[in-house]
Amino acid sequence: MQIPFFRYAHVFGQQRDEILAAMLKVMDRGAFILQSELTEFEAAAARFVGSKHAIGVANGTDSLFLALKADGVGPGDEVILASHTYIATAAAVHFAGASPVLVDCAPDHLIDPAAVSAAITPRTRVIMPTQLNGRTCDMDALLALARKHDLLVIEDAAQALGSKFKQRCAGTFGLAGSISLYPAKVLGCFGDGGLLFSNDDQTAVVLRELRDHGRNTDGLVVRWGINSRLDTLHAAICLVKLRIFPEEIARRRQIARLYREGLHDLEDIVLPPGPDQDPDHFDIYQNYEIESGRRDELRDYLQQKGVKTIIQWAGKAVHQFAGLDLPKFDLPATERLFQRCFLLPMNTSLTDSEVHYICEQIQQFYCNK
Repeated sequence: MQIPFFRYAHVFGQQRDEILAAMLKVMDRGAFILQSELTEFEAAAARFVGSKHAIGVANGTDSLFLALKADGVGPGDEVILASHTYIATAAAVHFAGASPVLVDCAPDHLIDPAAVSAAITPRTRVIMPTQLNGRTCDMDALLALARKHDLLVIEDAAQALGSKFKQRCAGTFGLAGSISLYPAKVLGCFGDGGLLFSNDDQTAVVLRELRDHGRNTDGLVVRWGINSRLDTLHAAICLVKLRIFPEEIARRRQIARLYREGLHDLEDIVLPPGPDQDPDHFDIYQNYEIESGRRDELRDYLQQKGVKTIIQWAGKAVHQFAGLDLPKFDLPATERLFQRCFLLPMNTSLTDSEVHYICEQIQQFYCNK
């Protein structure tokens, strides 16, 4: 078999006619910026996660930056985040003028609340957990820390739309939550896009102004802002895709079960928590990140067998990018993880036969070696 890591054409092909009809409706009207489809998509997304407000923006990175700016985070402030995250999380902090403080991850690859607690200083203003790979952090522990130290919580839930912790959706725990609509996400548009969730009315007002050059609903400029509006065309596409979103999540969870059934007996492999393993977590499996003590050999073997895998973010945590000129952080768990972790294919274009084939090849690798 030849199994690519991701089939980008699939995200269009599975709803081709509906998506084309929605796109034509927008284009025939010439309704490209801040039009009704955006309002409808924002309302539908807010209902889906149980948030009071949803604000469409140009991309997931902007959503984090705007959330920080809306809450006055800037020079002199520290923001605690996991180093096991995409560079956008730290970049948003940097460009807001604050200092990213990078901490270690827990065994589930998410931010370690104990490491967060140890990193809090008088300058700490925000805890920014990354809800990574479609799994939501232990938000009870993080919110308790935030209350104890009077800190804000802003979630990087870029990979976690629909993920839950104790029946509550990622993106709804803090003052604001960020979602990416990048094409490879579980819900993605055909370019860059993002969402912000908030249950705070004033924060939502400020976010809508910040994304549109600082203009209020009367068109008056009331603050400095940027151009970060989710295009109506992308909103129309996402509105169509949102209709089958629960089925998309269900299929990913089914694939995760197949991986666990096929690989759970391998001592060298560490798998993500299973979909039925922990009642506190409802994971959507944006990615399927595993660990192997023989990672590079295993990836080479899978490549030879036609299975494409990747290591996220060029194989480095944020604190390992020398070009960022960050302070030195001692993060042994994260550094060990990046010697072992990689992603198996995880998307709804995969067939059961393809997943079984991947598992068979991994089993064969360990039998041969």
